[in-house]
Amino acid sequence: MRVLRRTALLSILAAGEFVLMTAMEFLVFRPMSGGLPSLDMRIAGFTVADVTQWLAALGPQGAETVIVWHYMTFDLLFPLLLSLALASVILWLGNRLPRFAAYSETSRQTFALAVVAPYAIADYAQNLAVMDLLQEPFEVDPGEAGVASALVVAKFVFFLLPVLVIALFALAGQRRA
Repeated sequence: MRVLRRTALLSILAAGEFVLMTAMEFLVFRPMSGGLPSLDMRIAGFTVADVTQWLAALGPQGAETVIVWHYMTFDLLFPLLLSLALASVILWLGNRLPRFAAYSETSRQTFALAVVAPYAIADYAQNLAVMDLLQEPFEVDPGEAGVASALVVAKFVFFLLPVLVIALFALAGQRRA
C-alpha cells in the first residue's frame, strides 16, 4: 500500500507541475515571443533560424524571464519528479508480475531507474543547452543550436522508453487477470 501511495503522490506532483509549466508556456512565454513555441516544446527540434526568430521575439528581458521562471524554477525539478513518478509506476506495475517480482528489490529498482535515466539526463542537458542559447540572445552559434535541438529530440525519444515499459507491464498485467 505504501508503494501505491508514493506512486500516486509522485504522479500527482509531476502532473501538477506539468500543468503549471504548460500554463506558463501558453499564458506567459508564447505571448512574450509573439506566439512562437519555446525551443524545448519543439518535438522535432529546430533550426538556427528558429532559434534566432524565437530569441529576437523574446528580446533580452523575455530571455531572462524564461531562464528564471522556467529553467531555474519549474524545469529544475520537473525532470527529476517525472522520472521518479515513471520509475514508481514501473515498479508498481512490475511488482504485480511474478517474473519481475521474483528479482531482488535492488534489481527491480535499478531496472526502473535505468529505464528513466536517459530521459532525465537528456532533459537536464537540453535545459542547460537552451539556457546557454538564452544567455546570448544576439549571437546564435550554429553548433550550440544543433546540440540543443538534438537534445530536445532525444528528450522526447527517451521519454518513450519508460512509457513503453509501463504499457508493456500494464498489458502483461491485464493478461494475467
